Amino acid sequence: MDALERINKQVTENPIIIYMKGTPDFPQCGFSSRTIQALNACGVEYAYVNIFEDEEVYRALPKFANWPTFPQVYVKGELLGGCDITLDLFQTGELQKMLKEAVGAKKAA
Repeated sequence: MDALERINKQVTENPIIIYMKGTPDFPQCGFSSRTIQALNACGVEYAYVNIFEDEEVYRALPKFANWPTFPQVYVKGELLGGCDITLDLFQTGELQKMLKEAVGAKKAA
């Protein structure tokens, strides 16, 4: 399975997934750190991929959704965006609704 196929599988199988620099417990850039803070504040479970641990994913991910930067947050198989979009949605209360809906849809399936 090539990197794009693995990314597609991860995005499809996880209602919420973040591709980030580092881990939620030890983010390795400020953008990843702020995005994780917003996700954690929503109180839902999410998956993550440390792009530094998989160079193929690191190189392929910008091509997957035509988004050149990290972190990248996917909800229900769709690219939500990076740090700025995630924080904007969090501040308006939309992120919390989207994430709870995504987790609820997975449990119902």
